[in-house]
Amino acid sequence: MWLVWPAGRRARQHNLDTPVARQFPVTMPLMDKPHAPATDRNREPILAVLRERFADRHSVLEIGSGTGQHAVYFARALPWLRWQTSDVAVNLPGIRQWLDEAVLPNTPAPLTLDLRQPWPAVEFDAVFSANTLHIMGWPEVQQLFQALGRRMPADGPLTVYGPFNYGGRFTSDSNASFDASLRAGNPASGLRDFEAVDTLAKQAGLRLIEDRAMPANNRCISWQRAGNGAEA
Repeated sequence: MWLVWPAGRRARQHNLDTPVARQFPVTMPLMDKPHAPATDRNREPILAVLRERFADRHSVLEIGSGTGQHAVYFARALPWLRWQTSDVAVNLPGIRQWLDEAVLPNTPAPLTLDLRQPWPAVEFDAVFSANTLHIMGWPEVQQLFQALGRRMPADGPLTVYGPFNYGGRFTSDSNASFDASLRAGNPASGLRDFEAVDTLAKQAGLRLIEDRAMPANNRCISWQRAGNGAEA
């Protein structure tokens, strides 16, 4: 996606019950196809949200596709959507393994997307991202919403999954422990305050549609673009 992930961990797939398990959640099975067990657990609650938010959409850009597991599961369950994966270059081989194995007609090849570089040419009318905002630094979070403010089409929905703080406070002890483990590996990362992220969304022309509680102290937050979007 935008940053080089901390060595030896895939913190995006964090929603386990213990800080240690959260910090090192990915296993590498035979053939070295990346696998994040947490993805198998959170996909059904997320899918319930996406069925509602993306019911009338045609092409979704997933920002920070990670292992590619979410993409395969959601693309199979939502066959009317073209599910475009993207991530930093180092993660694309693993995503391709999942896509090639699934052989779905609505999953094109993954794109390299790095906020430090120009965006690839891609058309979309919805955006999804899971467990990414707490990995990148705050300047990158700001860049992301600024870019979406220029590129989201009129009425385009954005759905983000992950842990958030509210009123500057952690919502659980496990989230506080997870935040500490993130910052120990990269001081620029850490759980984001919902209010600060929502402010960025508003500045980008996105209005809050829903903030839904999810398992393991996560949230699924949806915004929608108002007015006409224009690509920079």
